[in-house]
Amino acid sequence: MNKQELIDTVAASTDDSKAAIGEAIHAMLDAIPRAVTAGDAVQRVGFGLCSTWQRAARTSRSPSTGAEIRIAVAKTVRSTAGRAFRDAVNAS
Repeated sequence: MNKQELIDTVAASTDDSKAAIGEAIHAMLDAIPRAVTAGDAVQRVGFGLCSTWQRAARTSRSPSTGAEIRIAVAKTVRSTAGRAFRDAVNAS
């Protein structure tokens, strides 16, 4: 489902206009990365959690040369589905 399909689906299930729903979804999709970038976790009970996670430094091998390389510490985003979401997916 792309963004426009999401807007259409939400607008069909509410009495709001597609323009209003589009603005709300756009604002939400802007707010989540801002919050996670600031170090906050974004949680919607039943849906899931988005937070930052620090990947430890590690040693790996270059696939082309086989030489050992050092991979630095990196921040990444971790998304975890909520229990209700997981249960709904597993029920289908």
